[in-house]
Amino acid sequence: QVQLVESGGGLVQAGGSLRLSCAASGRTFSSNVMGWFRQAPGKERESVAALSWSGSRTFYADSVKGRFTISRDNAKNTMYLQMNSLKPEDTAVYYCAVDQNARRTYIDAMYLRGAVYDYWGQGTQVTVSS
Repeated sequence: QVQLVESGGGLVQAGGSLRLSCAASGRTFSSNVMGWFRQAPGKERESVAALSWSGSRTFYADSVKGRFTISRDNAKNTMYLQMNSLKPEDTAVYYCAVDQNARRTYIDAMYLRGAVYDYWGQGTQVTVSS
């Protein structure tokens, strides 16, 4: 059974940093598209960042470009989201997600679409105070 478990969330002041982790179990995802999404109270889920199956390409929402960095460690079957220069508007529950299809490529716009992803974590809360 596939499980994705996020960790690393918490309360941080504006301008601070956090690193989220997404540990996968039940399957190896070293050749799968992976992504991060978030959902703030009263708002729809939005994409944050994505990583191509090879890890050679990254994709970011405009709101986080230059501040967030997505990465993966295949040996640990874990994905990360380094978040710097955090803003109060980054407050949300953050979810990791994985495409079940290995070595799948998409047009660029699709990487930040939820439809690509089949497995989702339970989320970790990030709260940024002003």
